Amino acid sequence: MNIRGIFKYTILLGWLHATAIGAVLDGDRFLWYSEPASDWETGVLAIGNGRIGAAIFGSGNEVITLNEDSIWSGPLQNRMPIRGLQALPKIRQQLVEDDITEATSSIMNNMMPSVSREPHNSVSGSTLSITGATEVDLFFDIETSYRHQTQQKLEAEVDRKLKASIAKGYTDIRDGAIADATALLGRASINFGKSPNGAADLPTDKRIKMTRKGLDDTQLAVLAWNYGRHLLVASSRHNDADVSLPANLLGLWNNRTTSTWGGKFTININLEMNYWPAGQTNIIETQESMFSLLKIAKPRGEEMAQKLYGCNGTVFHHNLDLWGDAAPSDNNTSATMWPMGAAWTVQHMMDHYRFTGDADFLLLTAYPFLKDVASFYRCYAFDWQGSKVTGPSVSPENSFIVPNNASVAGSRKAYDIAPEMDNQLMRDVMESLLEAAKALNIPHTDEDVKEATEFLPLIRRPAIGSYGQILEWRSEYKEAEPGHRHLSPLYGLHPSFQFSPLVNETLSRAANVLLNHRVANGSGHTGWSRAWLINQYARLFSGAKAWKHVEPWFAKYPTSNLWNTDSGQGFQIDGNFGSTSGITEMLLQSHAGIIHILPALPAAALPTGNARGLLARGGFEVDIDWKEGRFQKAAIRPQRGGRLQLRVSDGTSFKVNGELYKGPIQAVSGRSYTLTLA
Repeated sequence: MNIRGIFKYTILLGWLHATAIGAVLDGDRFLWYSEPASDWETGVLAIGNGRIGAAIFGSGNEVITLNEDSIWSGPLQNRMPIRGLQALPKIRQQLVEDDITEATSSIMNNMMPSVSREPHNSVSGSTLSITGATEVDLFFDIETSYRHQTQQKLEAEVDRKLKASIAKGYTDIRDGAIADATALLGRASINFGKSPNGAADLPTDKRIKMTRKGLDDTQLAVLAWNYGRHLLVASSRHNDADVSLPANLLGLWNNRTTSTWGGKFTININLEMNYWPAGQTNIIETQESMFSLLKIAKPRGEEMAQKLYGCNGTVFHHNLDLWGDAAPSDNNTSATMWPMGAAWTVQHMMDHYRFTGDADFLLLTAYPFLKDVASFYRCYAFDWQGSKVTGPSVSPENSFIVPNNASVAGSRKAYDIAPEMDNQLMRDVMESLLEAAKALNIPHTDEDVKEATEFLPLIRRPAIGSYGQILEWRSEYKEAEPGHRHLSPLYGLHPSFQFSPLVNETLSRAANVLLNHRVANGSGHTGWSRAWLINQYARLFSGAKAWKHVEPWFAKYPTSNLWNTDSGQGFQIDGNFGSTSGITEMLLQSHAGIIHILPALPAAALPTGNARGLLARGGFEVDIDWKEGRFQKAAIRPQRGGRLQLRVSDGTSFKVNGELYKGPIQAVSGRSYTLTLA
């Protein structure tokens, strides 16, 4: 991508001023340090406007690294596997006949893309020296050819934005940026009380070090929750006048010419985790840039569906890039041939509607996308043992030991038919389509509705294994890694709700068994995986266990600047968002049509506290207070009218506006509903 000539700047002179800190900084809300950062990955502080990100060292000779979300090396590449469609029937037959080794070889030889890689160069900028000034206002913009077809248009946009910035001035721009972020971040808050022994008064890096030594600092969890929301607002903002891109594995921040993980959007968990806090912490607008990427990728996915699988509809695999490349990855056997990315990402569209009630979005964006995704799976799935199943596919990034009756026994392979996560994802797609159709008053006689209705009961049901666990694969294979970091077969517990204790107690118990098994064997050994465990145990209403994964997350994964790491080192932002989501899930859940207040409160760790402005599906803002480990009161404010079904803690009795709650209420927009103990 051409970035030559895009860095332009304007210098304004004025008086130097210093900012004095006149009060003790709130340990819930401020990251602060007694010395500047010495390392980018562990020390810088991040700001951004959703398109341009800055990482600040805070030194006397200030260093600020800049990044723009569309800086990318190389154009869209044609990675269509040309032999895949012809090879698919034989590969399926090999898997059905348990010839796993040969099927794997054929998949890698025929269904993987082949790309010629061309060398590229980079351009280093020049040095600007300023002497005799007491204050400098530096305005900059970054534009790339991703959004502008010609160099002339690119440079004109830089000039336009800089002239507008100069006319407005630094103070107004700064105040406007703060007001913009505050309007979103100020909607919600949590409070867990004061940390003992003055722990929250320490600099942030010292707090993290002391927490790793066992210091109790509950305010650090609140700070991380607030920082997670800040990072999402700073790295993901939709702009109707421009092409918006979502937060990737580094959010919006990068200090290298080659980004970690290629700067891609990994959609077998990571991109989705980035947006788990968007609805529940009341910053729902942040995920609209994710939908912009899905729109870009949709035509690529349609071409991939036709040419690789011979199907209508659209398909994504486990990675997308900013061009919307929907082809399988070409370098990771256990992740590559996973045609389920669109099934997961489209759930965020449906959830966006559940939170906002935006009927236009549902009609014009979510429902057409759902129809395309559902159409693909109705074509792609095939009959096996009386069910509709996928294949070839994987359980993301995991593998199993090939059994004695299946080709090369004892080898480690990943490809199979009917992985359990695939079944759960297909079920969510069909159920979401039917839910959307009902909301839009689309009749049962509609072709897509009829076909989804007929297909849904044919999807393979979850199987339970020898020790009571949800089975990850079609058979109870020997596990290659019993503590694998991905919790893919438990997608139905979180982020879906198929295994919720309020929906299916049998599957909930089996999910709990598998989750405990994973943890006992070392799962949670990356920051994002540990964060997923927090969410999973919260969905099982086990607050104490959920908190037991909050504590080790702080003990290992955040660096001095609270950025999440992949394994104790290596910045990867998804764990920041996943932990923010997990803490929220302990306080409020709203799947399955029920607003559940304090479903998983870790009473011993957080005996007293409150939450303000959390958002439940259905468009209900929720305030919650608890004391001595018990619910005290809540206030619910409908943003729109609708059915209000409630549950408090473990099913305790409560009153709504002074009347004993006996069942769902028809809530009225603009009215407040106060919950108190009965």
